[in-house]
Amino acid sequence: MIGIILVLLFLILMIIGVPIAFVIGIIALTGIMSVSHIPEVTMPMKMLNGIDSFVLLAVPLFILAANLMNHGKVSQKLIDLALTMVGHIRGGLAQANILVSMMFAGVSGAAQADTAGVGKILIPNMKKQGYDTETAVAVTAASSTIGVIIPPSIPMIIFAGLTNVSVGALFLAGIIPGILVGVSMMVFVYFLAVRKGYPKAKRATFQAFFKLFVQSLPALLTPIIIIGGIISGLFTATEAAAIASLYTFIIGVFIYKTIKIRDLPKILMDTLALSSLSIFALAAASALGELLSYFRVSTIAQDFFTNNIGSKWLFILILIAFFLFIGTFMDAIPAMILFVPIILPTSLAFGMDPIHLGLIIVITLAIGLITPPYGLCLLLAAKIGDLSIERSVVAVVPYMLIVLAVLFVVAYIPAISMWIPNLLGQ
Repeated sequence: MIGIILVLLFLILMIIGVPIAFVIGIIALTGIMSVSHIPEVTMPMKMLNGIDSFVLLAVPLFILAANLMNHGKVSQKLIDLALTMVGHIRGGLAQANILVSMMFAGVSGAAQADTAGVGKILIPNMKKQGYDTETAVAVTAASSTIGVIIPPSIPMIIFAGLTNVSVGALFLAGIIPGILVGVSMMVFVYFLAVRKGYPKAKRATFQAFFKLFVQSLPALLTPIIIIGGIISGLFTATEAAAIASLYTFIIGVFIYKTIKIRDLPKILMDTLALSSLSIFALAAASALGELLSYFRVSTIAQDFFTNNIGSKWLFILILIAFFLFIGTFMDAIPAMILFVPIILPTSLAFGMDPIHLGLIIVITLAIGLITPPYGLCLLLAAKIGDLSIERSVVAVVPYMLIVLAVLFVVAYIPAISMWIPNLLGQ
């Protein structure tokens, strides 16, 4: 009976538009107060315990690194470099949009930062060059999802913290799928550009490319420093995030000289505002996780799948469908905090590698970033492009299907994503 009431309350709060972090907190508090065996003090204790983690410090630090890159106009340098590489292809500006998202993904670990940093520059420019607004918005929003697939990735750090798997191995597993998503989108954009007659730029000279490459090299070294340091054991994921923040600060202030000391308070405030949303949702999800643990939800789920779903492949299909649904109204971080502990025992019972499981979940939840009603990247890109949500949703569907196709390939052919981690012994 309590479970039914909590589900109904959850649905009501979602329908009336209460932010998901508060919904989770209200459900957790209501559930804990309704169970006599759980003292109310459990709520604040679990919230504090949920965020009392060295690993979670990486979340605000990677967001800070992304904000420093955006404020330091590093995005513009990466866009200029991308244009020299693919601008001569039909639909070159859209191609560069996707390519720069792949580059930016190697620095920030946050898709929303990519949407904001790249979208503010490229969406207006694409419209000026004759691209329809739907294409400009859809390409920007969809390619931003690569930000949580190609390492570093904040959701991957959260998953690693929940399951005690290697962050480095999870990062390495995301490289090939992230490249597959980006290249597949670029192929689609090429045929779309041919059909719609989108422009292409004159092929850049090698000298122009080399000059921009040298200018962009400090930014391009960031993912090498981060991933190389983690894999080699020089520093942890959290230390890597701190180094990334310090490094982007140094190149922004002293190399590119696009960040002034007076800009720091605003950058830090933006970082705190964005980080607090994720951290509070995580804290509330930790409290709700205690309630789910009391009701033995993970054991019930494992018994159900073991007794009714005999196939590992069918389990993966159900897993993808479930997280696709969850991703439509919940951010990746609280979704993983709530459901990974429930799903993990069952997946291990089916013989799944937890690294492979983590990648499936991260890619699936990345699709939620362009799926309404949550779809933060889609909402942000639509706002930048001044396009209605309805038209944005229709435009982004082909790109959503591309990510979904790559997801199924990765899910059912584990060797694709696991090749690099296995090769490097992670």
